[in-house]
Amino acid sequence: MSDEKLPEPHGSEGHEIAVHGDPFADPGLPAHEPRRTDIDERAAKRAERQVSLLFIVSMLATVGFIASYVAIDIDKIVYIFPLGHVSALNFALGMTLGVALFCIGAGAVHWARTLMSDHEIPAERHPIEADDELRADVIEQFQTGAAESGFGRRKMLRNTLIGSMALVPLSGVVLLRDLGPLPEDKLAHTGWRVATPAKPLPLINMNTNEPMKPEDIVVGSLTFAKPEGLEEDQEDFQVQIAKDALMIVRIAPEDIKDKSSAELGFEGILAYSKICTHVGCPISLYEQQTHHALCPCHQSTFDLADGARVIFGPAGHPLPQLKITTDEKGFLVATGDFEEPVGPSYWERP
Repeated sequence: MSDEKLPEPHGSEGHEIAVHGDPFADPGLPAHEPRRTDIDERAAKRAERQVSLLFIVSMLATVGFIASYVAIDIDKIVYIFPLGHVSALNFALGMTLGVALFCIGAGAVHWARTLMSDHEIPAERHPIEADDELRADVIEQFQTGAAESGFGRRKMLRNTLIGSMALVPLSGVVLLRDLGPLPEDKLAHTGWRVATPAKPLPLINMNTNEPMKPEDIVVGSLTFAKPEGLEEDQEDFQVQIAKDALMIVRIAPEDIKDKSSAELGFEGILAYSKICTHVGCPISLYEQQTHHALCPCHQSTFDLADGARVIFGPAGHPLPQLKITTDEKGFLVATGDFEEPVGPSYWERP
């Protein structure tokens, strides 16, 4: 565009524009002002002690977190102004973990602002891909910064930082305890474990809540049973019945294919775990003619006339069988626990 088509300069009517130098000239960096810690070693030592104290407080707070988790009852409620009534455990865990993390952050910031180098270094714009000279310069700056940070020279700072950073993750490790109590051998045994040949445990009909006699069970029937003493109003009833529930079937002795299974029963009455060995669903479907029990969840099928072996579906092993007999009153009783854990497979399953 030619000059004659440009707009008239502002103030051209009898006024001249005075421009002194380049208005966009680089003003440069301000003069560096040293900090007190740069010129006074006593101030530097004092700052070092302050940072180390913050890291030590962080370590103590982490220990307090673990101690609070172990010592404070989960149901304890305390009054704290102005929060009101709060859980003592939650308040203690929150405060100690917050102090531990805050002190690490505050110590790192105080270290950087008082002891690390604060010289301003301009960085010129450059292509994204760095050349050899730039890479060497970056490495040199990193090494210089590491040396000026005092990480290697100030051992107290370094050791307390490492200590606080090493302890903080323990807070998360301790919280893994809330995944639940250790199972110990609870999965390997059921409520029938208290039964012995000398002191057998009666089988209780889950529909009538009465002891069972052999004549109460007819061929082709399916009855569900539980151990004596397990009542529905118990707090842990659902947990216990999930392992103790039985399927009671009566099969003509000549139709039982597995001899060892027949020996565990009584006159053709067999007691199998009701809990499917796939994912633990309750088995409730029974075919009288084939003696097959079907799990309604994923269609695992067990042949109760052949030791409850799996004939179809995803279940991994047969249903455990309980050894039963009769007592002096003629009631069906168990003389021991299942020979193997009931329900699905798990890592420690024997």
